[in-house]
This record gives sequence, structure tokens and C-alpha cells, in this order.
Amino acid sequence: MDLGGEQVERLLAYADAEVEQGRLPAYQLALARDGEVLLHRTVGAAEDARFTTFSVTKAVTAAVAWMHLDPALPVAEVLPSFADKPAVRVEHLLTHTAGFPRAKLSFEEAADPVARRERFASWRLSWVPGEQLEYHPTSAHWVLATLVEELTGRPFSEVVRERLVDPLGLAALRLGDDGPAVDVLHVGEATDRIDPLQADPAWLLRFNETEVRRLGVPGAGAVSTADDVAVLYQHLLHDPKGLWDPEVLLDGTQRVRFDLVDPWTGVPANRTLGLTVAGDDGKAAMRQFGRAAGPRTFGASGLGGQIAWADPDSGLSFCFLTNGLERDQVAAFIRANKLSTYAARCV
Repeated sequence: MDLGGEQVERLLAYADAEVEQGRLPAYQLALARDGEVLLHRTVGAAEDARFTTFSVTKAVTAAVAWMHLDPALPVAEVLPSFADKPAVRVEHLLTHTAGFPRAKLSFEEAADPVARRERFASWRLSWVPGEQLEYHPTSAHWVLATLVEELTGRPFSEVVRERLVDPLGLAALRLGDDGPAVDVLHVGEATDRIDPLQADPAWLLRFNETEVRRLGVPGAGAVSTADDVAVLYQHLLHDPKGLWDPEVLLDGTQRVRFDLVDPWTGVPANRTLGLTVAGDDGKAAMRQFGRAAGPRTFGASGLGGQIAWADPDSGLSFCFLTNGLERDQVAAFIRANKLSTYAARCV
């Protein structure tokens, strides 16, 4: 199906201006429908450049978790390092309700399976799991990855490749890959308008390091083209390969498990088991889906205004990636919303 020419021009004009006017160093976007990429554009980098996807990565980790983990599974049944946190279940990890949003884990500890588990044992809960919601930037997804490793006996990055990436033919999308990717850069002016859970700027630049890309941080470290992310979301819409149980896929993409209020946005977070749903309460823009996507639209956002989603009503999926680490988080929030609005109007 053809995309609307005028609306596509508005989308591209807005994205191009972000680079041309110096607000971003580079970007890449893709629109897909019926399993095929209909629109691709890269500005400021090579046409086939791969970008660090930061929290857009969480959809990749969730998609693999759905294949292996029962949402009701207590983490302590698999990981003894959670013995003092018996109430934490897989569903809490996927919905940012686990209770340890600021838990520390260095790249070096994460790379060592023994040190990683020892660090888990030192974590303390800030609330009873399931009773409060606060964004877990990377901590919960390290636990998800470790659970999958325990149950499969394989490194998580290998499971991602064998169970998800290779079956779907996503040649550019990798987690735990030291191949080339566009370096991330800080952009914009520092302000006090910042998400309190935003990572240290120096820590973010470490994603340019070969060792960190090879580590494959499961909540933030995938590299990909926008095309591959958009196609992944097409599979989350239609699952033509039959990778997921249909009920599990609905839990991951459609059913809101927790609607607790996000303390940063001030609106119900609309969390499924791994993603966010736009909703029909007039607050979709506060979830970074803009003002034109359908209420069943599901997806995940990332640093700099990165965004990826799929709309079951239109059949469209969209991904925008950038290497610009926006210091002003409100500016990044606005960017994702404008892009989502323009993209949704392209059909």
C-alpha cells in the first residue's frame, strides 16, 4: 500500500531539520506495513548505518523473555541471589514494578556471571513488588536475561540471535555484537528538565566502547537499523513465523497489566508485559505515541527521542533512531511525540 505523499514529506522534513539545524548529529527512520519496509531514510550517517537503540532494546529482550519465562515465576526459584526478595516475579521485571529501579550493576560486573549474581544479592527493594511503578533503566532486564541464561544454559545474546534475530531474518539487529555502530554524542543544552532516573552522561558514552557493545546490555545495548526494528514490530503484530503463543503475545503487546502512575509523566503508565500501550484516555502523547496513532498502539521509547511502535488498527510500524543523546529530556520527549504523530498520519 502506498504511503500518503504529503504526510511523508512532513515527517521527513521534520526529521531532516533536526540534523540540518544542529539538534541531532544523525538519524535513521523506517515505516513498515504488511511485513515490508515502505519508507527508509538516513541523514548524517551511512545509508546502512546501525545505531545503539538504548531502551528500544527492551522490546527485543521482552520478545525473548515471552518465549521462556512464565510471568508468575518467582525469580528466587531460579536465582538464589533473590532469596531475600521472594516476592519479585517475572511480571514485575517486565512492567517496571519490581522495586529496584536504581540498583547498581557495572559493565564489568555484568560481564562476569558470578559477579552479576553477587550484585543481585546486594540489591534491596524500595517498595513491595507490584505496588508501585518507576522506570528501571537496565536493572530489571539484566535479571530477565540472567533467568533466560539459567533456564537455557546459553548466553543471552546467543539466545536472542538463535530464537529471534535469525528466524526473523533481521540481519542488522544484534545484542552483544562488537560490529560497527554510529558513535553516540551528547547534544542540546543541559537543563533541570531531566528524568531523575537518567543515566550519568559519561556512562552513556561507554556504549561507544567495543567491550560494552560486545556485552549486550539487555535493557539498552542492542544495535540495529531502523528497518530491522520496524520489521520486528511487524512480527509482533502478525507473528507469521509462529514464534509466540498467541495469548502470550497478547499479554506482551495489548493487555495492560499495570496502570500505575508513572512518577515522571504523572499519568498511568499502561504497561503490558514488556511494552507500553497508547491507550484511549487522551494521554497517549504522555506515553510518546503522539496524537494520531490508534489507542492499541504498542511500543517502547529510547534516549534522544528514539521511538518504535506498531499500530494494530493501521497495520503500520515505525522506528526512529538517532545517535544524539539529548541533554534536555523534555526536548527528547517532544521530538518522539512529533515524529510519532507525523508517522501515524502517513497511512
